[in-house]
Formats: sequence, C-alpha cells, structure tokens
Amino acid sequence: MVRINQVPDGLVDLDYIVPHGVNLILVPKCESAGQIDEVNKRIDELKALNNIQANIWLMPIIESALGVIKSYEIAVAADNVVALAIGLEDYTADLGVRRTLEGSESFFARTQLVNSCKAAQIQTIDSVFSDVADMEGLKQNVLKSKSLGFDGMGCIHPRQIEVIHENFAPGTAEIDKAKKIVDAFITATEQGLGVVSLGTKMIDAPVVKRAQKVIDLAVSLELINANWREEMGE
Repeated sequence: MVRINQVPDGLVDLDYIVPHGVNLILVPKCESAGQIDEVNKRIDELKALNNIQANIWLMPIIESALGVIKSYEIAVAADNVVALAIGLEDYTADLGVRRTLEGSESFFARTQLVNSCKAAQIQTIDSVFSDVADMEGLKQNVLKSKSLGFDGMGCIHPRQIEVIHENFAPGTAEIDKAKKIVDAFITATEQGLGVVSLGTKMIDAPVVKRAQKVIDLAVSLELINANWREEMGE
C-alpha cells in the first residue's frame, strides 16, 4: 500500500511505485471521477511498459466538501476502486471548523461516505484517530465508526491496531445472536415455513441479512468455524 501525492502531482509518483509490485494505491484529496481516470491511465501505461499483469487497486481519500458530495461518483469511477477513506483533518479544515471528539461537525460527511460506498458495494474506511496515547478515546471512536457502517479505520501508530481490530470485530454476544437468527431462518426455510420467529420476535429478510454479515465476518476473522451450525447441534 502506497499513498501518492495529490493529483496531478501524484501522477509522477506512479512512475516510481507501479514497477515495484504495489498492490493498493491511496489517492489523497480526491474530488472527482476524472482524477481516478487520470491515475488509471498512467497506471495502465506503466503496466504495459513494465509487462505487469497483476491488478493494482485504488483507495481514494475524501478530504473536502466537494469530495464528499462527489463520493458516489468517485466510488463507481472504475472497477479497481475497492474502498473510499475519509480524512477528517483536511475535511474540517475545508469547512473552517475544528475537529472534535464528539464528531458532530463530520457526521454528515461520514454518513454520506458510508452510503456512497454501500451503494457502490465497496469498503468504507474511517479517518485516523490522532491521539495515539488515548486508547479509550480510540475505542469509543471505533465503536461509533462501526455503528455508522464503516468497515475499518486508518491508524497512525502500530499501537492502535489491536484496539481497532478488537472493536471492529463482532463480539461474543453479537455473534451468538447472529447464529440464533441465521439458524432459525435456515431451519424454517428447510421446513417450508413462511414465517420465521425467534422467541417472541419475528425475523424478516433485512435482519437475516445483517446477521449473516456478522457470521461471515466472524468466520473470516477465525472467531468461529465455518461449520458453526454443526457445532450448535452437538
């Protein structure tokens, strides 16, 4: 993963990183699909020159009011755009406001980014938490990010990684609830039942979909086994 400078100056950076097997390129201060087109045009030229066949993915960083408004356009600009990140220090500077722990000044931007990414079916990455000594503040920020729909968060120090991983990952109670929901749905489907319930609560498709995402994430993080339903029956 390599972060280039802002386009157009960053196009020159590509000459030095594309030939060396970079997998993901961060495109900062992105404000239009046209900037993604410029980056990809130069990447394609360099891949041809260096006989590179591997995919090179892009993660634009949204750091301005215009970038937030254009976030969906950027998200669908090319097939190799796999995530959008937001940079709140530059974004709040663009608004002329101070970034706060509460984050009310960036609530619109963060939810807009999440909606754009979900609509485009790509990942959404929240801004870094700049106080590397405040682990509790980082934890609360991660939990808020997760509640808004972010898939991950940037970090500026290795000591932040564990807190981010632990709190973005589903907890035991969340996993257990998801297991019960998905298991009840599968059982009802196998029995040909048109109505699915868990205890006194009805379960509809969106609830099942959300629970399945929790299960999939837990499996990918090796928190549970892929054959978890078999284990429930033991």
